[in-house]
Amino acid sequence: MSPKYLSLLPHLNALLNCTSTLFLLAGYRYIRYGRITAHRNCQLSALAASTLFLISYLTYHYFHGTTTFARQGAIRVIYFSILLTHTFLAIVIVPLVLVTITYAGKTDFIRHKRIARWTLPIWLYVSVTGVLVYIMLYQI
Repeated sequence: MSPKYLSLLPHLNALLNCTSTLFLLAGYRYIRYGRITAHRNCQLSALAASTLFLISYLTYHYFHGTTTFARQGAIRVIYFSILLTHTFLAIVIVPLVLVTITYAGKTDFIRHKRIARWTLPIWLYVSVTGVLVYIMLYQI
């Protein structure tokens, strides 16, 4: 992959995480107002943005490798605390999302709602902290 395009992927990844966050929040709002179709469309759009993020993230790290965090002091502790929780929950969220969407697809809305109460906040945390990691690595 061209270094020119490779250098754009972290920015694309942050944009996709932010997009996923916005769709998740909109979807939550829609379901609170009983707008089921709009909720479904937002959640599927969040899934699409997160899937594109994962593809882009894996591509970037395949060609680029790891990016080191060079700053020292308290910001380093904050960064690695965020990164650690982000990474752990990013692994946890994949099966949660798949199960949540499977229940919705099967119209088992009782189980869907029960697990979605866990899935949404974790997914939001992963999306938001993904943007924070980007800002700390590339913008500060």
